[in-house]
Amino acid sequence: MMRAQPAQRATGIWTVSEYTLDRGWLSQARRVPSPNFEPRPPGCVPELLVIHNISLPPGQYGGDAIERFFCNGLDCDEHPFYQEIRGVEVSAHLLIRRSGELVQFVGLEQRAWHAGQSCYAGRENCNDFSIGIELEGTDDDPYTGAQYRALAAVTFELQRYYPAISDECIVGHSDIAPGRKTDPGPSFDWARYRADLSAQGEKA
Repeated sequence: MMRAQPAQRATGIWTVSEYTLDRGWLSQARRVPSPNFEPRPPGCVPELLVIHNISLPPGQYGGDAIERFFCNGLDCDEHPFYQEIRGVEVSAHLLIRRSGELVQFVGLEQRAWHAGQSCYAGRENCNDFSIGIELEGTDDDPYTGAQYRALAAVTFELQRYYPAISDECIVGHSDIAPGRKTDPGPSFDWARYRADLSAQGEKA
């Protein structure tokens, strides 16, 4: 288990300097267990980090629609867009909300259903060997500073625990499913994220 400082929330912004990873669960994350997972194939460990975005309804933030969607509890009659995702069963390991709050749906040792048809470095079925992090957002809306800080802190801990996830093994959903997916989109500032990640290493 990795030691960390407790989460603090001030003025609606979550700040966590470090995280505690214990048996695949981050202690500072709010747990919302999803049924949409399965064991990883024998011999598969996390080697890839995939960054996504999601908002439900699209472009609207807050509320619990994402959580209900990942837990198969979304009422698809609530909004016209939901008809497009009726019957879809997906999940991610983690969600970082606009405030920086971290929500965990699936243990990191398990295979979440986030990547779909995908390929990385000639290997298909990226769900087998990846961790999926959703950012609450869209391809076009800038992500928040709290999200970048949380993402960098989480990434740093994941890399310490799963050393195969090198900086080169951090990708967007669009990188492993080109033509099918576009997230995290042009609004995601990769240079800022990598600078924040580097700063995490300097503080360690």
